[in-house]
Amino acid sequence: MKVACCWSSGKDSCYACWRALSEGFDVRYLVSFVSTAGFGRSAFHGIRGELIHMQSEATGIPMILCETTWEGYEQAFREVLGKLREMGIEGLVTGDIDMIEHRTWTENMCEEFGLKALMPLWKLDREEILKGFIDEGFESIIVCLKADSCDDRWLGRKIDQGFMAELQDYSRSHSFDICGENGEYHTFVIDGPCFKTHISITPGDKVFSEGYWFQDIVKAELIRKTV
Repeated sequence: MKVACCWSSGKDSCYACWRALSEGFDVRYLVSFVSTAGFGRSAFHGIRGELIHMQSEATGIPMILCETTWEGYEQAFREVLGKLREMGIEGLVTGDIDMIEHRTWTENMCEEFGLKALMPLWKLDREEILKGFIDEGFESIIVCLKADSCDDRWLGRKIDQGFMAELQDYSRSHSFDICGENGEYHTFVIDGPCFKTHISITPGDKVFSEGYWFQDIVKAELIRKTV
């Protein structure tokens, strides 16, 4: 089946894409949206559009990147689905885990255009998802933190076994989803088994805006992997 993947630039969408590839789906496009109000950055991750495009280059999968407003998102999503259908795409992969309202909305939108909604991470155990992401060899850093969930000390941290242990410990005493499903944190993926090249990044300032901490990335470049 020819599919496109909703791509946020973070770990869940990337891992869902990888699982779809591993299950034999033909991933033709990555689909991402950036906010015109956010100066061409993704609405929740705060990642610039050119960095998301760099992930497309690193994976070798073409990117469909759309600029929209929050109010215009649904219409922009519909327009993308229509274009995908015209290009022969049969399904849409998302990184949703268990938010039923997200699943229902996506399924309804896909049905409208004759597309199959595919959710490889749906109802998987949180620790299984995070452990699988790490064990498969993905690398990502935290680029956004919800301020009322945690302070800025985790910004820029890599998602690895040590950090997973910290998340597990923290979640025992705080209302905190270790996968960040409730918006506690967001990530930017820089490498993994579906990446043909590594993304080397130079972190910039930590920025606080509207209740969130963001890790700016001032420089990034593609580095060929050594065998």
